[in-house]
Amino acid sequence: MSDTALPKPSHSPASGQAAIPDPLSTADSQASRAKGRRLGSLVHMRQFLSPYRGRMVMALLALAFTATVTLSIGQGLRLVVDSGMTEGGANALDQAVIAFGVLVVLLAAGTFTRFYLVSWLGERVAADLRRAVFDRVVNLHPAFFEQNSAGEIQSRITTDTTLLQTVIGSSVSIALRNLLMFLGGLFWMGITNFKLTSIVLLAVPVVVAPILIYGRRVRALSRESQDKIADAGSYINESLGSIKTVIAFNQQEATAQRFARHSEQAFDVAVSRITQRAWLTALVIILVMSAIGGMLWVGGNDVLRGEITGGELAAFVFYAVMVAGSVGAISEVYGDLQRAAGATERLLELLQINSDLPIPKHPRMIAQPARGEIRIEQMTFHYASRPEHPAIRELDLVVNAGERVALVGASGAGKSTLFDLLLRFYDPQTGRVLWDGIDLRELNPLDLRAHIAIVPQQPILFRGSVWDNIRYGRIDSSDAEVIAAAKLAYAHEFIERLPQGYDSELGEGGQRLSGGQRQRIAIARAILKDPELLLLDEATSALDAESEFQVQQALEQLMKNRTTLVIAHRLATVIDVDRILVLDQGQLVDSGNHEALLKSSPLYARWAQLQFDDSTRSSKNL
Repeated sequence: MSDTALPKPSHSPASGQAAIPDPLSTADSQASRAKGRRLGSLVHMRQFLSPYRGRMVMALLALAFTATVTLSIGQGLRLVVDSGMTEGGANALDQAVIAFGVLVVLLAAGTFTRFYLVSWLGERVAADLRRAVFDRVVNLHPAFFEQNSAGEIQSRITTDTTLLQTVIGSSVSIALRNLLMFLGGLFWMGITNFKLTSIVLLAVPVVVAPILIYGRRVRALSRESQDKIADAGSYINESLGSIKTVIAFNQQEATAQRFARHSEQAFDVAVSRITQRAWLTALVIILVMSAIGGMLWVGGNDVLRGEITGGELAAFVFYAVMVAGSVGAISEVYGDLQRAAGATERLLELLQINSDLPIPKHPRMIAQPARGEIRIEQMTFHYASRPEHPAIRELDLVVNAGERVALVGASGAGKSTLFDLLLRFYDPQTGRVLWDGIDLRELNPLDLRAHIAIVPQQPILFRGSVWDNIRYGRIDSSDAEVIAAAKLAYAHEFIERLPQGYDSELGEGGQRLSGGQRQRIAIARAILKDPELLLLDEATSALDAESEFQVQQALEQLMKNRTTLVIAHRLATVIDVDRILVLDQGQLVDSGNHEALLKSSPLYARWAQLQFDDSTRSSKNL
């Protein structure tokens, strides 16, 4: 695997998410240091947060304000009990309740502000991060995508950024708020009653430790449950994406049964998770309420002896519950931070990957108007996954400006690879490719590709309208230019018959069109670009006889005064080109026109005999 391949995190194959280390199995110091380094990766998020410092400061102020108001409620509760219920009568009670109500209103206002600001920050940072990662990935070299799963990259851009959005927009705020509540609650507990505070501090480890240990088991089951659901989701995507094959082979029932097994496995894990969560909830209730009951017993006796007032006891209970809740919330948030740190590492890997096709700092400019002359000198190229099997071997070739050249050869001869090299999807290991006398490595790839259009054998269409897909060839083209290109590609007539004409949505991959219609849309796209170099990869292979004739006429016009390379498996489509190149196992073995190759190339003559004899027999049978 190339150095550009993504490091593979530990994860379920289907889920695409990194597994969270189980705290029970990572007690050694090395694992602890790894955790620390992992959490440290969150520091890199500051580059995405720094543009919004003002909102961060406002959010922190709102957070501190709500924490202060919440802590003040305990004192308000003490006043209600002591002044309103026991000492001051109805008037004092009214004043105490009014003060309590004011605190509640302030708390609501502060909470609204805090929630809005931190949620806005989470969404904003997630959106910026998605854009940054996608911008980086979409400009990487094509070889990167041969070695890394598109599904994994998609998971990183969507799932991992969503996790970070949750952490930034919720978990961090919860952690900071609960930290303030914990410290503030301890402070007020100590002031209210030092003896009860000492008892609580001794009891906290006894209460919290079992909850944390048991909670790890619940989190492990939660991760397993997510993995099983991801397996089911992956199977749904695979099955529905190949639904025609499923139906054609009558595999609907077997497919449904396999999905049922995935679904039942997810259900079984979910039941285990629910059971463990129910036990955890019961354990929390027993331990926490027992602790509160014991504290009330001690505090109640102190009230009876007159050592503290009822209001002080009520305030102390309020702060004690607040401290206990804060500890539990912080422990839960720590798990979220661990997951977010793992997600950050994976996203940073994408952001830090460099393209194998660097753009020169001072690229040379293509002279205008470009001629489209191609010169290949002693070029050898092999793919990174097959270094011992060159796809192109010591190729020397000159294609003059305006010349029409066909490439013929068996599968694996190097025809499509040659197209990829001309587009500079890859750089050759030896030799060079020149455009109008300039080495492609000295050009900006964007400048080079602006002069090239390709019509692939399997046309690629995108979600959107007919306008969008044809205009992909030149974004700034007018409607009239799009229509003119469609007419030249003999696509205008069928487009007009679509439900909304050029406004018709084509669906994912253009699935609402036939193969021939998709091909003509792709040809119209190339016509609209009006390139100096036209690359045709069996551009008429998906058309019926009538459509092929029409499109071939359009291509004849398009190829005039334009350098054109045509990959052809059917020799009848390239008989009239200027030159035919015969490729075999990455080498150029012969060249010439059709008549000359029939005499000079036994390989070409055999292909011609097979194809034209088959055609003659077929016509006789008709």
